[in-house]
Amino acid sequence: MSSLELENINKSYGGFQVLKDINLSVEEGEFIVMVGPSGCGKSTLLKCIAGLEPIEEGAMRIKGGDVTKMEPGDRDIAMVFQSYALYPHMTVAENMGFGLRMAKRPKAEIKDGVDRAARILRLEDQLDKRPAQLSGGQRQRVAIGRAITRSPAVFLFDEPLSNLDAALRTQMRVELSTLHAQLGATMIYVTHDQTEAMTMSDRIVVLNGGRIEQVGTPEELYVNPRNQFVASFLGAPRMNFFEGTVAGSGAGVLTVELPGLGRIDVPSVDNAPVHTGDTISVGIRPEHMRIARGDGPRVSAKVRLVEYLGKETIVYADATPLACTSSETGTDNVTVHLPEVRHLTADDTIEISIDPADVYLFGGEDDATLTASK
Repeated sequence: MSSLELENINKSYGGFQVLKDINLSVEEGEFIVMVGPSGCGKSTLLKCIAGLEPIEEGAMRIKGGDVTKMEPGDRDIAMVFQSYALYPHMTVAENMGFGLRMAKRPKAEIKDGVDRAARILRLEDQLDKRPAQLSGGQRQRVAIGRAITRSPAVFLFDEPLSNLDAALRTQMRVELSTLHAQLGATMIYVTHDQTEAMTMSDRIVVLNGGRIEQVGTPEELYVNPRNQFVASFLGAPRMNFFEGTVAGSGAGVLTVELPGLGRIDVPSVDNAPVHTGDTISVGIRPEHMRIARGDGPRVSAKVRLVEYLGKETIVYADATPLACTSSETGTDNVTVHLPEVRHLTADDTIEISIDPADVYLFGGEDDATLTASK
């Protein structure tokens, strides 16, 4: 039985539709991460699941039971917020046991629940402290502990790590993944951070403009994105995109003319909905671009910026006429991600090479992926 089912969920604010025909089935014990740009509807969807926002159309079931119109407290869920939402005048133990007290559970049951959560989250020495005496990471663990004590059918997390510094976020990612393994619970987690999505989830739900673009494992979405939006959203640094022209097609191959690189043959889907002369988008991930290496097509470029990340190097280069059509840096730079240290400086001239097997093509309706599965 699915732990959570969403069927044709729609939600509007005034005349603006925030969620559009959302359909999703979450299996028992899955860790689902919902990602997407600001305003895509991911937090609204989480609030609809929690019952904090009503839905206008559709149905929602938890463990087979219809909860569409049910009050939040009756849905057997627990939610962890970005802001921790702890009571400052209460101790850690009191905060963690609050939900059980409101449910009028026996004192022995409350104590057992708090003690169990404290052991799991390594908070046994903090139970008598108040939130002001804790670090950010400890406060977030208390908020999670409050959810654990209720043993809900579904845990909901709304960007719980966004207020933490980089080191604490890394630590808490590990702790949450470990917690999921220990509890075997169903967890739905909203974030804008793709690193959290890629490292923590069983499956990722990518939203855009209130719609689900694609659902799949991190590897599925990264290697075989359904369209250009998914390809652009997952990956750090993000995929390079160039404008190309279809020069021919046949036998599962599209021949594409790419400025500066000439013609390349790319394995394509059957009956790709493009024709000779059509303009399409060509995507190449930064880690698939190499400097003066391989026998594939290559183009000269001038280095603009180099970022050294310990054992890795990221190079931003001007590869005119191979100019990016979309760039996170706001420039036409081509991004190259090297798995080694390369001592380059601004204005160095390099040659960038690619393997046509690593190229993605996008076109037709919805900028769908035209490349054969990799």
